[in-house]
Parts: sequence; C-alpha cells; structure tokens
Amino acid sequence: MMKTNTFRIAVRKFDAFESAIAKIWTSFCEETGCNLKFEAVPLDLHPLYNTILKEEGLKNGLWDVALINTDWIAEAYATNSIEDLTHYIQKNPPQDFPSGWSRSLLSMQEFEGKTVALPFHDGPECLIYRKDLFNSEEEQLNFRNKYGKALEIPKTWDDLIEVAEFFNRPENDLYGTTFAAYPDGHNTVFDFCLQLWTRGGELFDTNGKIKINTDEAIAGMTFYREALKNTNAIHPDSRNFDSVKSGMAFANGNLAMMVNWFGFASMCEFIEDSKVKGKVDIANIPAGPNAEGTSLNAYWMYVIGGGCSKKDIAYDFIRYAVNAKNDKLVTLEGAIGCRASTWIDAEVNQSVPYYHKLEVLHKNTRTLPRKSNWSVIADVIDQLVLKVINTSEDITIIADEAQNEIDNIESSNYWN
Repeated sequence: MMKTNTFRIAVRKFDAFESAIAKIWTSFCEETGCNLKFEAVPLDLHPLYNTILKEEGLKNGLWDVALINTDWIAEAYATNSIEDLTHYIQKNPPQDFPSGWSRSLLSMQEFEGKTVALPFHDGPECLIYRKDLFNSEEEQLNFRNKYGKALEIPKTWDDLIEVAEFFNRPENDLYGTTFAAYPDGHNTVFDFCLQLWTRGGELFDTNGKIKINTDEAIAGMTFYREALKNTNAIHPDSRNFDSVKSGMAFANGNLAMMVNWFGFASMCEFIEDSKVKGKVDIANIPAGPNAEGTSLNAYWMYVIGGGCSKKDIAYDFIRYAVNAKNDKLVTLEGAIGCRASTWIDAEVNQSVPYYHKLEVLHKNTRTLPRKSNWSVIADVIDQLVLKVINTSEDITIIADEAQNEIDNIESSNYWN
C-alpha cells in the first residue's frame, strides 16, 4: 500500500542531483504550505530503470515523480507509465515555457502533440581537459622535444591517444584519459555512437533500419579496443568507470582529459573536494580521419507517474522545480541547468568560465533514436562493445552477430 502522506521521487544517484532536489522540495513546501513527507530515493541507472519502468513503479503509483533520461522516454510513453502534462501546462505553464529553453531540450519528450516531461539536467558530451597542463610552458617544451610538434588540444582520436600517452604518469597518480566502459547499457552505447558518428557513419541505413556492422562502426570499435588496452594512456579502472566515476576521477586530479558530459566539467568548479577547480576547460569531441567531431545530447527530465495519486501536487512541484531560480540552483549544486538564462548567467559564468559554450555545443549535437524498444537494442550494442574490449574475437564477426540480434528484435515488433 502506498503512503498517502508521502511524496516519493526516484532520483538518479548523483550528489548534485540529490542535493538540488532536496533543496527545491524544501523551498517548495515553504512557499506553498505543502506538508507531505518527502522521500527521494537515489538509484544507479539499472535499478532506476528497473523500478520505474520494468517493474512498473511509475504506472502502479510506487513513485509520484521520477527523473528519467531521453533513452527511456519513448518506452515510458508507449507503456502508459507517465502522465501527459499538456493540459497542466496549458492551464498553468512553467515560467517562460517554451521560449526559456532550447528546442533541443524540449523535442524528445513531445509525442503526438503532447508534452510528457520537463527538463531537469543537461550537458552534451565534450572533451574536458586540464588547461593548466596544456598551457604549461614546461609541458609544451617537453612535448615538442618528444614529438617534434606543438602540444595542442586533440582534434582526432589518434591525437587523443598520443597526448594521453604523454600525460600518463602513474607514479604521480595521473593518467592520460579514460573511457567510461562500465556495462550499464548506456556509457558503452554512447561511446559506440560517438565513435560511429565522428567517423562519418550513421546508425540507420537508407531504409531506416538500424545498422551497426558498417565499416565506420568496425573502425570505431577497432580504435576502442586498442584504446582500452593501452595501459600507457588509459586509467586502469576505466572498465569499472561509468560517467559519474570517471567524472570524479577527473575532479580528483587523476586525469589529463576525458570525453564526458559537460556537467562533469562544471562539477569540478563547485564540489568541495575538487582538486582541479579553475584548471578546467572544454573543447569539441575528437573525430576520425576525414570527419568532424559531434556531440551527443541526452538529458534528464521530470516525469509524473501514471499511477500517481497526487498529480496536481506533482505538477505544481515540477513546474516550480524548473523555474529560473531553481534551474540556476541545479547548476550551483554541480549539475547542469537547462534554461538559456542559466547558460548566460553572469554568476554562473564567473564560477564556470566556459558555461556559455553550452549554446554552441547544442548546435552540433545528435541524439540517440527515440524508439520504444531502444533499451533492448542498447543492451545488444552494450554486449557488442563488451565483447570488443574483453575478447580477441574478430570485430567484424562480433558486429555481424549483434546486427542479427537487432534485426530479430526489430522484426518481432517489440512493444507493438
């Protein structure tokens, strides 16, 4: 039986998310007089997905509100797990809705003219690097003496590995770079897509079918296998790193650079234990030969459970949570606000001098497919990447086997 006097929200486990939502709830209650008990439960990715969707926690009323990412939103909509917010928005829209946000942060939650979620946290992937290392005259001289050329921000994946090898100094607990290779159905999938796209490849063929055994995909996975095995460049815990753990390693001063979400650069300027505050900058993601770098846009949103018994209060809360003041609060807690006003805020940019670059990053982003069966397909890609990095099997054969699995999933009309 659900506790009628308790408001329950399922939260992605991350200190900045947890602290921001707790503070927002407190001020919400102070301003509205809401006296419900608040229970925010932090969960890692798989447990979060399982409880809100696989075990139907949103649908059956276990959770009033949840944080959900763009990977899962189509499934949540297709399974009637979440509330349609359209009529709430029409009656009492959030502050500056929709003009207060970039279209890139509103489109993924729109289905058949309906809006089913509101943006919470964003920050496209980018190259995050230690500017103190790259700007050091001593490091620049040593690099030129070793390689016969200038030390520059890597523009290609091969450049990334070369520079990572230069900065890799285990004796100083400093490593060149990392890839978040933890098998959670997300990080490895993101890396697969980035390797594909930055080499000029596409996830869909000309017939609109998912195609993952292309030349570009195989080239990307060949690089990825070699990179994860390169002990002269990569943090030794990379296979156990998700994006959060790799972000924390960077904040601890253990990495010279990494491809990760923008939020982990910003976090370095805010969290108390950061050892690289004021030493961080961002750049475009490296590319493959004869291609261009591109960024991946995935973001977190608030949704109301279809089985929520307090839908009016739930909407009032998430409407309040996404106002300009609280969007900025999310940022100052170490996450990434989604409003354009936050991106150009003077106080925010004083703390994070590269924050305004979010607008430029968003102009060169791509998103994962909005498919109701994406979580199943992502699991296949996840297993493909794990086979690539954990075995010596021929990558072409691995990709062909994974392609067959995806073809079978697509032909089974999953969710239909």
